[in-house]
Amino acid sequence: MDFLPTLWFVVIAVLWTGYLFLEGFDLGVGMLMKLFARDNAERRVLLNTVGPVWDGNEVWLITAIGATFAAFPSWYASLLSALYLPMILVLLGLIFRAVAFEYRGKVDAVRWRGVWDWAILLGSAVSAFGVGAALALTSTGLPLNANGDRIGGAFAWFNGYAVLGGAAVVLFCVVHAAAFLALKTDGTVRERARKLFRRAAPFALLPLLAWGLAVQLSNQKPLGWALLLLGVLAVGFAVIAAARRREGWAFVGCGVFLLSMMATIFLNLFPNVLPSTLSADFSLTVQNASASPYTLGLISIIASFGVPLVLAYQGWTYWVFRKRISSRSLPAH
Repeated sequence: MDFLPTLWFVVIAVLWTGYLFLEGFDLGVGMLMKLFARDNAERRVLLNTVGPVWDGNEVWLITAIGATFAAFPSWYASLLSALYLPMILVLLGLIFRAVAFEYRGKVDAVRWRGVWDWAILLGSAVSAFGVGAALALTSTGLPLNANGDRIGGAFAWFNGYAVLGGAAVVLFCVVHAAAFLALKTDGTVRERARKLFRRAAPFALLPLLAWGLAVQLSNQKPLGWALLLLGVLAVGFAVIAAARRREGWAFVGCGVFLLSMMATIFLNLFPNVLPSTLSADFSLTVQNASASPYTLGLISIIASFGVPLVLAYQGWTYWVFRKRISSRSLPAH
C-alpha cells in the first residue's frame, strides 16, 4: 500500500480528533450558556474562557475538510454531497454562534442577551450533532453506488448510526466543557463545573464508547480492543482526578478518552475512507479515492511548513490566556 495515501489518512484522522478536542470544549461551553450558567455574570465568565480561542479552534474543521478535498477528492465529493443537508445545518449553526458571540454584548438588555444566548446554545448543539453524524456515517457507511453517488432521497443518511454519532459528540462536548471550565475558571463556576463533570462523565460518555464499540465489533481489529480499554480507564482516571480537585488531570483524562475512541474508529475504518452499505465493491478506500502522487507529494511539502506554524501560534495563544477567570476579573459591563 502506498505511503502517502496512508499518511494523509492518518493526518485527516488527527485533524478530526484535534477538532473534536479543541472545538469540543467551546461548543460545550456554548451549550452550557443556558443549561449551566445561572446569571449574566456567569455567562460572561463562560464566554471569556473561550473568547480568545474559539475562532482558532474552528480552523481545525476547515483544515480537516480542506485536507480531505486535497488528498482524497472522491471521499470529499461523495461524503459532502451525500450529507449536503446536515452539513448546511452545521454551517448555519456555526454562523449563528459566531454572530451571537459578537452581538450579545452590544445592547445592555435582558431580552437582547437572552436571544443571543439561545443562538449560541442552539448553534453549538446543531453544529456538534451534525459533525458527529457525519463522522459516524463516515465510519459505518452510506448507500453509495459504483460512481460514489448516494442512493435514496435527501434523508437517506438519517439512521441510527447518525443519531448515535450526533448524540455522542453533543454529550462529549458538554462533559469536555465541564472539565475545561473547572480548569479555566475560579469560584462557584469552578466548583459546579467540577461536580458536573464528576457526576455526568460516566454516563454522558457512553454514546461515544458505544460508537467505538460498534465499529470495533464490525471489524474486529485486535488493537481496537486495547484502545477501548484505554478509553474506559481514562474516564475512570478523569473522574477520580476531578473528585480530588485535580482539574488539569481530569481534562487530560477526558482528552485521552476521545483520542482512544477516535483511534479505534479510524483504525477499524482503514483502509476504507467511506464504506458503501450497498456493496463492499463500491466502498471508497485510501487507494481508489486518493489524489495523484504528485498532488499528495506537493501538499505534504506545504503541510510540513504550514502545520508547525499554526500549531505554534495556537499554542502561544493558549499560553497567553492560560490564567483562570472569575466574575471578579471581568470589567464593568
